[in-house]
Amino acid sequence: MNFPTDYDSILKRIQEIEPVAYCKSRNFLDGKVTYLSPYISRGVISTKKVFDHVMTLGFKPYQIEKMLQELAWRDYWQQSWMQKKVGIDHDIRNPQNGVTSHEISTVLVEAKTDITAIDQGIEELYESGYMHNHLRMYTAGIACNLGKNHWKLPAQWMYYHLLDADWASNVLSWQWVAGTNSNKQYIANQENINKYCKTSDKGTFLDIPYEVLGELEQPQILKPTQKLELKTPLPQKKELEVNENLPTAVYTFYNLDPNWRKEMEMNRVLILEPSFFEKYPSSQKVIDFVLDLTKNIPNCQVFVGEFDEFVSSYSTPQIYFKEHPTNTHFRGIEDSRDWIAPEVQGDFRSFFGFWKKVKKSLKL
Repeated sequence: MNFPTDYDSILKRIQEIEPVAYCKSRNFLDGKVTYLSPYISRGVISTKKVFDHVMTLGFKPYQIEKMLQELAWRDYWQQSWMQKKVGIDHDIRNPQNGVTSHEISTVLVEAKTDITAIDQGIEELYESGYMHNHLRMYTAGIACNLGKNHWKLPAQWMYYHLLDADWASNVLSWQWVAGTNSNKQYIANQENINKYCKTSDKGTFLDIPYEVLGELEQPQILKPTQKLELKTPLPQKKELEVNENLPTAVYTFYNLDPNWRKEMEMNRVLILEPSFFEKYPSSQKVIDFVLDLTKNIPNCQVFVGEFDEFVSSYSTPQIYFKEHPTNTHFRGIEDSRDWIAPEVQGDFRSFFGFWKKVKKSLKL
């Protein structure tokens, strides 16, 4: 799968959305998905921008509700992160049952599960930085509920390779699968995988009826595990040319919006904090993607270092940034992100409680 980084191509991808086809086929590997998630996660475009475009296409909300919900899920996960903060890094509601390892099954890392769709999906993840949402759920179910790995390291492994790496969406989805953020664990059998991935595997460790799937012993193939050293290859640090008479717009891993305050004459700086990437490591492919997206922001420079280090090194009359759970230590003028329903804020126990308020707010 190809993910262009020039802004015109990204906008074109929005124009190509087919919401009805998406709603009908999104769960299939060859379904009409949008491939917009990397641009939303990196803050190049917002959920609201996509939502508003879809609403101009003339469909009744009930005809395309599944697509509207998928966009709203992203805001919901972000609201959860804002409310729970570092709490999302730990089992939220329930301890994960049956954990035997805090590592990850080796066959997942090596894409050698002998399940065609899973192995091809992992290889595609390494190659392109993308994995279909259904495959993410299948993989998480195998890692947590059959492999008996605690969800944390496998979730970090997947996040590391994803162009659409979003810690909230990723880790809370893994917790939903593992049963720590839901009332039960999720696992699919081979029949389900064959249906949605259009494969014909037989005789795999998942080729059993659902009635006995929950009682399945840990398959031998999943027992060998390994630790992972996930390191972020940050660019070399360089001196910046900062006009001390101009304010500075600070961009981050989660905000690469080329239209943000573009009418203002400003220094524009992408800050890549080593402390952030130590906690949330990303691969070379992801970092290259970020740097390419930065080219959409005129005269944007890259600062590798901590926010406080930038402030102490460069004089600027004012700093602007967009709010995000990962930059609560920033100081300056904080702009809000572009939410689908800005009035709907807070801690919601379920997505559908959140969605109900979104629908009411937008009069859908």
